[in-house]
Formats: sequence, structure tokens, C-alpha cells
Amino acid sequence: MALHQIMGALGDPTRFAIVEALLKEGEKSAGALAEPFNMSKPAISRHLKVLEQSGLIERRTKAQFRVFSIRAAGFGEIDDWMSKYREFWNGSFDRLEAILKKSGEDENE
Repeated sequence: MALHQIMGALGDPTRFAIVEALLKEGEKSAGALAEPFNMSKPAISRHLKVLEQSGLIERRTKAQFRVFSIRAAGFGEIDDWMSKYREFWNGSFDRLEAILKKSGEDENE
């Protein structure tokens, strides 16, 4: 899935809260996910569909219920993207540390 679709799905506060609930509490039925929100069942279903299409959650049927859970692989795109920035900032901080050490040594001479 494209990163912009994943970020777009997480950009909505309701969808972000749904993902947070699934991360913290594990799998939940659509009804249980809808409880904290003051919105219709069709609206929650649309949010769940967007999250499912983005690859962040998956659905399975358990008896007569639709149960949702986190799809860990869906977060791989985010991790790949963030690792580039992590590498950049770690390298930048390492270079800054070297400059500050060199500057401190020069002042002590």
C-alpha cells in the first residue's frame, strides 16, 4: 500500500483512535470499536473500511460478528519511511557531537 494512503487513513482522529484501541486492547468487534464514538454504524463501517483498505487492520468473521485486529505488516511502510529520517537525524547528531568535541578541545589548547 502507498504511504500516502496509510498516512491519510491515520490522519483522521476517529481512525487513529480505532487503531490505538486495537493496538492497546487487541482484537475487537465492530460494535465494540464503535462504542466510544457518537456516530452511526454506517459511519464507523466506513472508517473501518478505509483502515482495512489501507492495510492497517484486518477483518475476520467470528460467529455472527466482524472482528478487527491490527495487521502488523501494514505498518512496515511507515517504519521504512521513518527509518530514513532516523538515520538522517542520528548521523546529524553524531556530526554535531564531533564538532562540539573538536571545538571544546580547541578551546582547551
